[in-house]
Amino acid sequence: MTRSKTASPHKDERTGTWWFVVDIADTDGKRHQTRRRGYRTKAEAVAVLDELRSSVRKGTYIAPTTITLREFVENKWLPAVRGTLEESTWCSYARNLRTHVLPRLGSLRITAVGPEDLNRLYAELSANGRLDAKSGGLSARTVKYVAVITGKVLGDAVRWDYILRNPASRADPPSPRATLATRPDPWTGRELAAFLKACGENRYRTLYTFLALTGCRRGEALGLHWSDVDLEAGVARIRYTITAIEHRIKVGGQTKTGREREIELDGPTLAALREWRVRLARERLLFGTGYAANDLVFCHPDGRPYHPERVSREFDRMVQRLSVRRVRLHDLRHGWATMALKAGVHPKVVQERLGHANVGVTLNIYSHTDPELRSGAAQKVAGLVFGA
Repeated sequence: MTRSKTASPHKDERTGTWWFVVDIADTDGKRHQTRRRGYRTKAEAVAVLDELRSSVRKGTYIAPTTITLREFVENKWLPAVRGTLEESTWCSYARNLRTHVLPRLGSLRITAVGPEDLNRLYAELSANGRLDAKSGGLSARTVKYVAVITGKVLGDAVRWDYILRNPASRADPPSPRATLATRPDPWTGRELAAFLKACGENRYRTLYTFLALTGCRRGEALGLHWSDVDLEAGVARIRYTITAIEHRIKVGGQTKTGREREIELDGPTLAALREWRVRLARERLLFGTGYAANDLVFCHPDGRPYHPERVSREFDRMVQRLSVRRVRLHDLRHGWATMALKAGVHPKVVQERLGHANVGVTLNIYSHTDPELRSGAAQKVAGLVFGA
């Protein structure tokens, strides 16, 4: 049984936040203090103080621990969640924690991590979080992603009785409005046509065409098999994906939503695929028994799968070589969605084509895309009423 002696919360004049110290004594007389800090208001600090008092009375009090955030992440959290996540997701979480969070906060005891520490982390990442030669800050979208991962870690620390409350719930990561500023600005139809024409006989041209005119994800296109393409019916079944996990290729994984889908292929894409299939057949003859018969639509001359990261790098090089407006390979997918909505394709059809989990995801990403999607709405509705 434990009992506690508490003082009223105090205000930190430097930060403007509130803190308190709890003096706890065990029945054998040993005493220790627990400090809680980083509360935005006195009322919030009092609420936590009352909650802690109650936990002491009920015997559910969480004893102080000396484990650091780094020790918790590396020795507890990452091993525990590995079996519950997709391998690519786990690697992404581990990479972001080890790159952005632990170098800055890892030495803190997990019980000492407060919302002000997290806010400082977000500010530092926004100002100077990039590690490449370009330096500068991370995008609001990336900082928000880091905040989500950190919140998961600390949320599990609460559930596993390492800390009393999740400080991430009281921190202030970039707002959804701030992340809107990082949304893509894909090529127009005219820009895309000019790019594909300028690619000439480049080996990746057919892949770029497929991505741009189907809206598929990079990994879905790279995981496409000829057995899932019906050139006569003009359809393709999207069933598998190829991903890169710690730079290693993983072939045959499920699509992002875990669902298969069938997409219609347009005339130019079908023509490009027919020509491409002839080229692959010639290459297979040249390699003979050394050819890797994976049945992949897009692959190296010897049949080996493309590495997703290499495909993106080659696209970046081509964009730079042609001196066209810089976009990412993934923006070809955004471009298809934008042009489809602009052309009047129903959002539900766009959602199914892109493989989004629901139409809300599609509308959230693309409802902002073009003023022309909104212009004239008043006149169109009035026309239906009055025949104008």
